Amino acid sequence: MHFTGTIWRPPYEAASLLIEATAGCTHHRCKFCTLYNDLPFPFRMSPLEDIEADLLEAQTALHSPVGKLTAALQGLPNREGPGRAFLTGANPFVLKSDRLLEIAQLIGRYFPNIQTIGSFARITDIGLKTDGELEQLRAAGYDGLTIGVETGDGPSLTFMDKGYTPEDILTQCRRLDRAGIGYNFFYLTGVAGAGQGARSARASAELFNQLHPRLIGSSMLTVYPDSRLYQEIQAGNWREAGEVEKYEELKTLVSYLDIPVTFAALGASNAYQFQGRLPEEREVLLTALDGIIRRESEDRLRSYRTTLPHL
Repeated sequence: MHFTGTIWRPPYEAASLLIEATAGCTHHRCKFCTLYNDLPFPFRMSPLEDIEADLLEAQTALHSPVGKLTAALQGLPNREGPGRAFLTGANPFVLKSDRLLEIAQLIGRYFPNIQTIGSFARITDIGLKTDGELEQLRAAGYDGLTIGVETGDGPSLTFMDKGYTPEDILTQCRRLDRAGIGYNFFYLTGVAGAGQGARSARASAELFNQLHPRLIGSSMLTVYPDSRLYQEIQAGNWREAGEVEKYEELKTLVSYLDIPVTFAALGASNAYQFQGRLPEEREVLLTALDGIIRRESEDRLRSYRTTLPHL
């Protein structure tokens, strides 16, 4: 398989067929991000020949007689293949619609059981497509995009150099809603800095409540020395929120969200992992967060953060 560097995917894409469509990020300026620093280039498209070769390799592995025999001996069910594909790279949805449609055709040729195709996407990637192109992509199977919006707080988006505003999030995700393309948000707890978490959470809930994300996932900000944000901290331009403070921020976000949505904190950046459905399980989530805030010490949570080798 033609994978480049560390392969990142959301926790909920664990059963999806992973295909590298791009490597790196077209933006590559978010001050907190170090995910693609190990690549020798900012961004690269995968050749269609590589994508087709990977699909053939995956198809061969799925239907391998040895694999089927091993599964039978282990009492495992007969494998029918995945029902979903996930294109890897920081933002494959930036690709032109024609390219994404070609990739969808290749996937359908080798894996006819695959019904939907997901990927990471930036808000700016959506803006590059017309409404008609978004509808074409939905018809081709693109659904369940994962968007790291980070926050709905304008000053934080500007400081972190995200390249878009809360108004852009609202505009572009409403276009996804109209096209029928589902999406999931990632919220970056702590992105607003010390003392600003409640502001970020309230602004984000106000924005998210106007949209229809299927899931809102929480990641906890972890600052690494090779990030631009670390340099800002060293220069005295920004202060990191405390670890307990981050859980208080999450509690505010959960309290203010009024839309039906799954709320999840599942990635390695979260010292505690949990999920629940809003609004039905709001009190369960708030009770869990209250328990963390009440019993955990700043030092213990900080120890988890500083010893986290990578996200």
